[in-house]
Amino acid sequence: MHMADALLSPAVGGGFWAGTAGFILYAAKKLKGQLNEKMIPLMGVLGAFVFAGQMINFTIPGTGSSGHIGGGMLLAILLGPHAAFIVIASVLTVQALFFADGGLLALGCNIWNLGVYPAYIAYPLIYRAIAGDAPSGRKITVASVAGVVAALQMGAFSVVLQTKLSGISGLPFGPFLLLMQPIHLAIGVVEGIITAGVVNYVWRIQPEIFEINKGPGTALSIRKVLAVLAVLAVITGGIFSWFASTHPDGLEWSVEKIYGEPEIHAKKSTVLERAAGIQEKTAFMPDYGFPPEPGEDAGEDEGHWPAVDPGTSVAGLVGGLIVFGSVLLAGLGLRRFGRRSAD
Repeated sequence: MHMADALLSPAVGGGFWAGTAGFILYAAKKLKGQLNEKMIPLMGVLGAFVFAGQMINFTIPGTGSSGHIGGGMLLAILLGPHAAFIVIASVLTVQALFFADGGLLALGCNIWNLGVYPAYIAYPLIYRAIAGDAPSGRKITVASVAGVVAALQMGAFSVVLQTKLSGISGLPFGPFLLLMQPIHLAIGVVEGIITAGVVNYVWRIQPEIFEINKGPGTALSIRKVLAVLAVLAVITGGIFSWFASTHPDGLEWSVEKIYGEPEIHAKKSTVLERAAGIQEKTAFMPDYGFPPEPGEDAGEDEGHWPAVDPGTSVAGLVGGLIVFGSVLLAGLGLRRFGRRSAD
């Protein structure tokens, strides 16, 4: 559900950049006195895992479409809403800057759609209400599916609304909405089941992990969870990414049903051109692979499945490391700033 710049006007894109920046500042303020030495590496490893997970599109049977996890709900459950928002913002920023996944102008919208709704609405109002203070495997499963579905429905509606407010794509509001909501309902159910599986596994092997976001005094060894998640991130990004569906994702599929192509050609705009120019310089592995050599057709291997490609593996591993490092630096910076503020 990563939006491209072609869907957005500079005013709408800039407005959601500002709104997202406000939420980042809010989350950082809340985390200043909350982070501990255990939570920071967990944030980094989970960020790498979500990055790798988003590389794997799963087919939605009978539709010709696919979807991938958003990861916001998984992060919120295991880290709490504020840390989750910082991590998902880091993941999406790395994707846009270094892998050209989602536009730079659209980055504010993408963080809003995939971060605000799961972390600050679906998690506290739906997941927590169902799972309660004494969760069970069944409660976690129901709460995870319900929370993810609700968050993804809100995110899908936001994509349609942001596109309509921009008024540059020519996509009609009604038909676009009627395509986006059902396909993302199906995607949400699958992501909800995946989220429930991961959360239930962590809950079974180390239920104390859910106390880690309660403050700096939490005494807890999380080496086992960190090791498992790190191995999963490496395997997912390095190997499982070869098996990603070749079908367009839910947003591209919806656009193609109306527009005839999965991508809309952007109208000429100085802001869009500058954003595209910056992204072209920073994205050293566009589309999660080695850049094509001069004269080489970038799409010549498309349609092969599984796509056994060393470029994809390198992108998954390098991207995961960048996310891990950036989240680690952000967490350490927030922790140090929080200590100084307390002195």
